[in-house]
Amino acid sequence: MATARTPQGATGTGGPQEGKGRGRRLGSVRAGGRLRAFGRALRFPVTRTARGIRKVTHAHGAGESGLGKLIELHGVNGAGDVMITVALASTVFFSVPTDEARGRVALYLAITMAPFTLLAPVVGPLLDKLPHGRRAAMAGAMLARALLALVLSGAVVSGGLELYPAALGVLVASKAYGVVRSAVVPRLLPPAFSLVKANSRVTLGGLLATGIAAPIGAGLQQVGPRWPLYGAFVLFVTGMLLSFRLPPKVDSAKGESVALLAADDQHLHGPHRKTEKPGLRTVGPAVTHALAANASIRCLTGFLIFFLAFLLREHPMTGQSAAVSLGIVGVAAGAGNALGTAVGAGLRSRAPEIIIVTVVAVVLGAAITAAVFFGAVLVACLAAVAGFAQALAKLSLDALIQRDVPEQVRTSAFARSETLLQMAWVLGGAVGIAMPLIGRLGLAVGAAIVATGWLTTVRGLLRSARQGHAGRPRVA
Repeated sequence: MATARTPQGATGTGGPQEGKGRGRRLGSVRAGGRLRAFGRALRFPVTRTARGIRKVTHAHGAGESGLGKLIELHGVNGAGDVMITVALASTVFFSVPTDEARGRVALYLAITMAPFTLLAPVVGPLLDKLPHGRRAAMAGAMLARALLALVLSGAVVSGGLELYPAALGVLVASKAYGVVRSAVVPRLLPPAFSLVKANSRVTLGGLLATGIAAPIGAGLQQVGPRWPLYGAFVLFVTGMLLSFRLPPKVDSAKGESVALLAADDQHLHGPHRKTEKPGLRTVGPAVTHALAANASIRCLTGFLIFFLAFLLREHPMTGQSAAVSLGIVGVAAGAGNALGTAVGAGLRSRAPEIIIVTVVAVVLGAAITAAVFFGAVLVACLAAVAGFAQALAKLSLDALIQRDVPEQVRTSAFARSETLLQMAWVLGGAVGIAMPLIGRLGLAVGAAIVATGWLTTVRGLLRSARQGHAGRPRVA
């Protein structure tokens, strides 16, 4: 019986051409597999990190409510802001001698902070008129800063005067975002969350992102002064897109009204006010007194930022450069702020008024101690205590607004209180710029700022307790 043979080169088994083709196919498959494996290996740290971040931010119902998306958005916002801060600090502060730097920063404060002080009272009421456009407002603030970062990228190289109006625009857009974000949080509370816990999550997300972005921005600064601003542009564009991913309920303003930052209805029924605007309500004495205490701490932090920046540049810590000295104080303040945010959630069931009065008293004691026994360690400790107190006092103020302010005016109360706190920071920064570089004198002024706020708050709370209305708001 004859055996069939396969001609050479035919598509059978064993032919030389077929063997070569199969080898090429197997080689390409193996190469493709290696490339895909290499790609997965490169993506793995990024995707694993992203999944880890998403798991944390969306835990305990935050994913379902939309709070997790706000946490991620706030992280992007913080990272973009710190990129711009790194670029401007290097241009305005570190690149010139101390005397010239002081003049530059004073000019920066006058051209940017002073107009913002005038604009700040307008920001809250203006955003009150846009309750159905909160996502668009946040996206607009992100887009504005992205475009202004490109303007600044040219100004930091040329040294042109456009640096100052662009920086003012960045400042206003940043604070507008902060005001809207404070108003948005109550709309995204998961069922088991208090407002204090939600704000703790959002604030921690921003702090962690800032801590990661700061060294990256410093590294980009070494490549060129424009590069941190390019990084800020990318981050803010990303933030603009993330703003529209927030749930539609963020834009709902059903049943909302306007809050008046007044302790009682005497502000509505005074001799010069015969009629009152429908829906206008007071927020209660506890909230206004807590706001005064928070304003004193914000004023102190603004003061310390500017005063210590020049003091430590002129007189750095023993054995350290000016940059390292400022870095130590900055890390101490950031660590204190993060600790205060973390502790705030654990103390949310306690009386917020007592927490605020206590932490302001602690800051006052730390400021007095640092002024009397002036030294590098005590300066760093004061920065840490101020950061801790600012975070914990702000969370306690949030808890008071949640407790005492009716839901229909709560978002308005957040917007207006945040604007007032930003104005206090501006005032403290102005005082810090004007002070002579004498350590003990400067810290004594800081202690006086806190003492004023603490005494005002304690006196107001005692008066309210004597009058028998310990914090419940009255409706006009």
